[in-house]
Amino acid sequence: MSNTQPPLTHPHRLALIEQARKAVLDTRDPNAPAALSPWIERSWRRCLDMGFNPHQPIAFDAVTHSAVRNAIDANQPLLRAAAPVIQSLTRAMANTRYFAILTDASGLVIDVNGPVDRHNPLASSIARVGVDLSERAVGTTAIGATLAELQPVWLHRGEHFFDATSAYSCAGAPIWGPDGQCVGMLDLTGVNVVEQPALKHLVTQSARSIENALALARPHRLLLSLNWPGQTLGGDSDGLVCVDADGHITGLNRPAAEMLGIAPPEHAGHCTDVFAVPLETLFDAARAQRSAMEVPLWSGLRLNLHARLNAGGERMPLEGQGAAVPLKDVETALILRAVEQARGNVMEAARALGISRATVYRKLTRRKLGG
Repeated sequence: MSNTQPPLTHPHRLALIEQARKAVLDTRDPNAPAALSPWIERSWRRCLDMGFNPHQPIAFDAVTHSAVRNAIDANQPLLRAAAPVIQSLTRAMANTRYFAILTDASGLVIDVNGPVDRHNPLASSIARVGVDLSERAVGTTAIGATLAELQPVWLHRGEHFFDATSAYSCAGAPIWGPDGQCVGMLDLTGVNVVEQPALKHLVTQSARSIENALALARPHRLLLSLNWPGQTLGGDSDGLVCVDADGHITGLNRPAAEMLGIAPPEHAGHCTDVFAVPLETLFDAARAQRSAMEVPLWSGLRLNLHARLNAGGERMPLEGQGAAVPLKDVETALILRAVEQARGNVMEAARALGISRATVYRKLTRRKLGG
């Protein structure tokens, strides 16, 4: 078996990307044909409309420290839901030199995980909590395109808008909250790496797992897992519906919303408005720990359904989650992770976080003293 490294990309694909750049970015012809995914061309043209020049240098700017604190505080549910999922996906791509970036709904980085080469400025400049990686800040990337298009994407080399970002390859997927709104996105990025289109599938599946964890964190007494007859229940493709003790739907994931044809939970109403069975039938099935059963919907369709009681009351904690994590603990964990990824180099960790070295020392000292 050969140990030679495969080429970064098939030369023909790189040639097509270069032709597309000339057609769209150099000529600025709005009618120029381009061998591009339509969403990439839309992003390029939005960048041109914003006055960007693909040849200009760009800076990966961090927002203020207070803005980072506010973002981390506001996104604690997302951070908690994503943590175990990101740990698993980084194992899946352990030998690929790709790393994971989690952003909020605006494109602000709130977590980084994986093998970031802190000695490579192309990696360390983007893999920092607090960096704005939205389309308006850094042009066409998987992050900006995912948040603009609200769909999973794969982006390689020159498909990025700026020449300065043509070393990156990345996959991205939006993360939807139980209220039906996009709450952030998950990105897998590599620098001068082998093209890995399969990462689009990995990031999509991982985003769905995070969505499921967010749905399960909603207060509920009864959890309904759904799928079509003939499909096996128990996977990430299941619809999840959270129901309180009175039968009101308090949360659901996107597969459930699509199967049931209903809106986000604030408009979802009572479960008996959807399922053509009495509420007590669902609770009885959960108490008796029955296996999956087929239930009719008022629409005339039928679904395979498994009902489970939430023994903890009205809230199903995320894995490893007890009470809400205090902001200072989340902040300290991010600092410790940055120091670990920088191999103990506090200056590099501070630069990655966009804070001063003195702040890192102060936070770590306070932790040792129990403050």
